[in-house]
Amino acid sequence: MLGRGIDQIQPTPSDPILYEDYIQDARCYVRLAERANGPVSRAVPPEYVWGAARELLADPARRRILNLETAITTSDTPWPEKGIHYRMHPANIACLTAIAPDCLVLANNHVIDWCRDGLLKTLDTLETAGIATTGAGRDRQAATAPAILSRPDGGRLLVFAAGHSGSGIPVDWAARTQRPGVNYLPDLSAEQLNRLADMIDAIRQPGDQVVLSIHWGGNWGYDIAEEQQAFAHGLIDRGSVDLIHGHSSHHPKAMEVYRDRLILYGCGDLLNDYEGIGGHETYRGDLALLYLPTLQAGRLTALHMLPFQIRNLRLNRPSANDIDWLTKRINREAARFGGNVHQTAGGPTGVGLDVAPSR
Repeated sequence: MLGRGIDQIQPTPSDPILYEDYIQDARCYVRLAERANGPVSRAVPPEYVWGAARELLADPARRRILNLETAITTSDTPWPEKGIHYRMHPANIACLTAIAPDCLVLANNHVIDWCRDGLLKTLDTLETAGIATTGAGRDRQAATAPAILSRPDGGRLLVFAAGHSGSGIPVDWAARTQRPGVNYLPDLSAEQLNRLADMIDAIRQPGDQVVLSIHWGGNWGYDIAEEQQAFAHGLIDRGSVDLIHGHSSHHPKAMEVYRDRLILYGCGDLLNDYEGIGGHETYRGDLALLYLPTLQAGRLTALHMLPFQIRNLRLNRPSANDIDWLTKRINREAARFGGNVHQTAGGPTGVGLDVAPSR
């Protein structure tokens, strides 16, 4: 979530005006972070916000897929009757090119915060920067098309993305034949499952591996809706998807291994400007995870996770106590699906979390 407060510390911040009920100036989010954890620099270098995670995020040997939950635009027209509007100034694109992600997912509830002109500017900016996108586009065909990435073994990795209405995406954001928008899921019905599966099957070739990135559910809480699980299982049963990349929650949720395929129900925010905001401390939204799954022929053979803490509007190494807390919490949530999480040494944070799932 690179808009608002994160954008305000970049070299070219957007107009800070906001249309929220309680805060009308994006710089207030920087001041909240400073009140909580001390001074934050301004006009920071492009790599600043990635902090301790930058080396891993910039590793070209990995395929790096991130959900970009902001528009990249100078548009001054907010989507009407929407309480939160995220944007990053296009001149700050170096913040993203510093880690050169392989694919950015745009099917979420903030990509059209500044209307369709904002989406079009986002698409133009990312295309110029050479960053692949999926989940939103200039029309329905573009919004439903996958990002096609090469794998180190020479095969293809197809990344599809869709956004569910339950995550707060307005129905009017759905892409149409001649209208920009997102690949929109009005529900998680069998009809929508079959639509996605048919769309994937039409493109998938023998040897391809497929990721479905899906924005669904609320921001806080650990419950996994039965319809979410059924939808994920259905896509795997059809043989269409090898990995479900779920997001919308501001904190990590449970993961499941189903028929040797990984389902991440809620990855949590890797980066946001919520530092210093009270009300949901019990979820520890300041603790973030990077997920490093290893697949062979689509099957999960290992899942390693690296923990970070959002502090001073950047990613930092967490304390031992924070890692212990996160390990116990993720272990509790994974246990409902037979998973077991344990700490391992090594990595940029000095420790990682490994999942030993019961299939």
